Amino acid sequence: MSLTEPPTVTSCYALAVLSAAAEGTGGSGYRALPADRLRYAEMRVLWDEVLGARGAGPHTGLLVGDRIRPTGLHILGHLVLTSASLAEAALAAERYHPLVSQAGRVSVDRRGDAGRVRYRPTVDPAAMHPQQVEAVVSSMVRAGRWIAGDGWAPLSVSFAHPRAGSAEPYARVLGCPVVFDAPENVITVAHEDLDRRRPLHDPALNALHRAYADRLLHQLSAPPAVAERLRQWLEYAALGDAGPAGAAKELGLGVRTLRRALQAEGTSWRTLLDTARHGRARRLLETTALPLDRIAPLVGLSGATALVRAFTRWEGMPPGAYRSRGPRLSPRDHGGAAHG
Repeated sequence: MSLTEPPTVTSCYALAVLSAAAEGTGGSGYRALPADRLRYAEMRVLWDEVLGARGAGPHTGLLVGDRIRPTGLHILGHLVLTSASLAEAALAAERYHPLVSQAGRVSVDRRGDAGRVRYRPTVDPAAMHPQQVEAVVSSMVRAGRWIAGDGWAPLSVSFAHPRAGSAEPYARVLGCPVVFDAPENVITVAHEDLDRRRPLHDPALNALHRAYADRLLHQLSAPPAVAERLRQWLEYAALGDAGPAGAAKELGLGVRTLRRALQAEGTSWRTLLDTARHGRARRLLETTALPLDRIAPLVGLSGATALVRAFTRWEGMPPGAYRSRGPRLSPRDHGGAAHG
């Protein structure tokens, strides 16, 4: 496995998408997510679920984005709410969008007759559904209305993909002409709208939010700790054959160096291996119908009895009870997520 960091998405955005989708279908938007950030592959699985749900249609992404609340954008939502103008909010989105999602990039261009806010996916285009793009763009238009008022609309919006469904929901949600099959995903905004100052805003609070966002951005871009790199390797490794020698070689370390680094970070090879087995067992129980004697070797255990004993220690219940009660992320084989 490559140890290059995959793009991640903050869990609060994932929950916001689920909640906004539930508003349109009458379902439950609650989901217990396993971490503060999800890999993009896991986010795509959630989107597949949203788009495949009863009541979903060709405009689901557009409507989900329009329902996103400030808290769904993590600290970026608070920066937008305390910005003095649309221009300041757009520049905050340009800098801090990775805190929401590393699967796309926001850029701002003030040249020419109007300002343009662009959204470019950074993942393989085939890995991002057009409705995910529409959700991002419509959420940015909605965020603009938090500042400029509910009646505000951009001059135009363009999408790089073809239109799906009727044109009316796009005009109603975005409030402006919408073009499809364009070279880029762009929100075009009048310069006077970008520069209009809000009568009431709190620059001191905005500065506090910005300082916190800068710290988070630094942490996100910092090289991962040895324990985190090892967690990534274990997630895809053959756990039945996994050992510290193979892991150390993959990380470019000696075995003793690996053990010392893990000890300094407050963990150990045995702890991380146990956590990896737990996580893989949960995913296989949630997303497959494999019997326990087939799951056990996939998580590096000797048989069904060992799996029952270990899983009961992890979850406080045997795997059969967990499988019968737990939510399903996706009906995929072997629980390997592939996915904003």
